Amino acid sequence: MRSNSLNSLRDELRGFAAARNWEPFHTPKNLAMALIVEAAELVEQFQWLTPEESVKLSPEKHEAVRQECADILIYLTRFADMLGIDLLDAAADKLVINARKYPAPETPA
Repeated sequence: MRSNSLNSLRDELRGFAAARNWEPFHTPKNLAMALIVEAAELVEQFQWLTPEESVKLSPEKHEAVRQECADILIYLTRFADMLGIDLLDAAADKLVINARKYPAPETPA
């Protein structure tokens, strides 16, 4: 099944974990650790690339990056679910905070 929203992905991941009896292992601590490992694997894909190379990935490298992004999203979604965090609400709130913290430069009228 292809998820088309974070809520449907969350629900799909709940079912996936339940079917494999993974809930005892999906603690916030374990999921946070798994998330950082996946983030490191994403970084590894760019190790030693120049800035120019990093924006012009080979098809194979692009697919590897795509897979790591998926792993990160999966672990982040599961982590947030375990703590009752709505990621879209959290992101919207954070954008408001960031807009105050980093205001856009004023453009002349």
